[in-house]
Amino acid sequence: MNTENSNKTFSESSTDNDLAIDFEFDKQHIWHPYTSMTNALPAFGVTSAKESLLTLDDGRQLVDGTSSWWACVHGYSHPQIVDAMHGQLSKLSHVMFGGITHSPAIELSKKLVAMTSANLTKVFLADSGSIAVEVALKMALQYWQGREQPQKQRILTVKCGYHGDTFAAMSVCDPEGGMHTMFGDSVTQHEFVSAPQATFDAKFDQSELDEMRAKLEVQHSEIAAVIIEPILQGAGGMRFYHPDYLVGLRQLCDEFNVLLILDEIATGFGRTGKMFAYEHATHNGQAVEADILCLGKALTGGYISLAVTMCSDEVAQGISDSPAGVFMHGPTFMGNPLACSAACASLDILATNEWQGQISRIETQLRSELEEAKALPEVKDVRVLGGIGVIEMNSVVNTAELQQKFVDLGVWIRPFANLIYIMPPYVITAEQLTKLTSAMKHVTSTILPYQHSGFISNG
Repeated sequence: MNTENSNKTFSESSTDNDLAIDFEFDKQHIWHPYTSMTNALPAFGVTSAKESLLTLDDGRQLVDGTSSWWACVHGYSHPQIVDAMHGQLSKLSHVMFGGITHSPAIELSKKLVAMTSANLTKVFLADSGSIAVEVALKMALQYWQGREQPQKQRILTVKCGYHGDTFAAMSVCDPEGGMHTMFGDSVTQHEFVSAPQATFDAKFDQSELDEMRAKLEVQHSEIAAVIIEPILQGAGGMRFYHPDYLVGLRQLCDEFNVLLILDEIATGFGRTGKMFAYEHATHNGQAVEADILCLGKALTGGYISLAVTMCSDEVAQGISDSPAGVFMHGPTFMGNPLACSAACASLDILATNEWQGQISRIETQLRSELEEAKALPEVKDVRVLGGIGVIEMNSVVNTAELQQKFVDLGVWIRPFANLIYIMPPYVITAEQLTKLTSAMKHVTSTILPYQHSGFISNG
C-alpha cells in the first residue's frame, strides 16, 4: 500500500481523558458494534459513570437501562471492584498462563466450582463470551474423539438462539432470522429445530420436545452436543421460555448420549431471578446440570472482559483421552490476573445475596409500570422476568431515531429489531427505574411503524 500520498490528518495522540471527544475522527475511522462506516448510527460521548448513571461529554446524565450490554450489574465505579483492580494492577496486571499460575485465577476458579452445579469441576478461563462458546464446542468435539466416536461432529440447537459473533459461535446462531445469515456456507452447517414455544409462566406441553426427539433419534450418532441459552433467548428475540423444556432436553441428551452445553453468558449471576437461569429448571428437586457451561458478561461485574467455560470430570477425561492428549486451546490473555481479580470482587458482592432483593424489587416494579404498555396499538407483547423488561413492537423500530429520543428523555436504552428492552444495573433506584419505564412507554406510545430494509442487528 502506498502511504506517501495518504490524506490522513491525525492529531497527536493524548492520554488526557478530559480532552473534548473528537466525534468526527470517531465517525470517520472507528468501527462500533454492528454499524456501517458510511452510514453509522450516531455515537454519544461518555466521560464518566457512577452507579446507574452515565455522564455525557456535555454534562447530561443518563440512567443506564442496559448495564453496558447486560454486564455491569453492580453499577459503575463500585469501590470494591475498583479497589481490587487497583491492588492487582500494582502487583501483576498480566502474565502468560502457559506454565504459570497465580492466586487470582485459583481463587476465582474455587468460587465458580463452589457456586455452580456439583458436576462442574473444571474451569477454562477465556477472553470473552464468544470465545467461551468456541471453547465449549471444541470441548464437545474433542471429548468424543477421546471416547472413540470421532464421527460425532455435529452440533444441535434451537432457532432464535444467539451465541456470539466468532465463526463457531455464529454456526449455532439462528440460521434464518439471525445476524449471520450473510456468511452462508462459510459458516459450518449444524442442526436446528424449532425454538421453545411455551412462555415462562404458561402451561408446558411435552410435545414441544417431539421435534428435538425426532432429530436425536435419527442423528444422535453424529451429534456431539446440544447448545442452548437457558430460559432466556437473548439477542435472538428476548424470549422467555418454559423451564420444563430445559428439563426435557436434559433427559433427551442423557437418553441419546449427547452432551448438553448451557450458554449462561447473558443470564448468569442473578439476572433472571436465580443465580443461574438453569436453576429455574428442576426435576425431583434438583436443578438441571450442564455437561459444559459458558459464563461471561456479569462475571467481572462488567469491568473488564473475561469469560469461563466449565465442564464435568467426564468431559475433561474424554478430552484428555483424545489423540491430542491435551485440550487444544490457549488464548494469550487466558487467566488474566487483573480480570480474575475483578471477577473475584464481583462474586464477593453477589455472595452477600443483596442481589436477590434487588432483582425482586426490579421485577415487581417492571411488572407494575410496564403493564399499561400492553394497551398501546403498536405493542405486540410486554414481558418481564427478573431484572429484564421487554416491550415487543409489531414492527421493526428505527434504532437511530429512538436512541436520540431516549437520550433526550435522560435514559440510555438500546433498541434492536422490534424490541425495546431494559436490563438495568441491580443497584438502580426505584426513581431511576421509573424514569426508564416512563421513557419506554412514552416512546412506544408515539412511535410509527418503521419501514426497514437490510440488516437488523442487536447493536
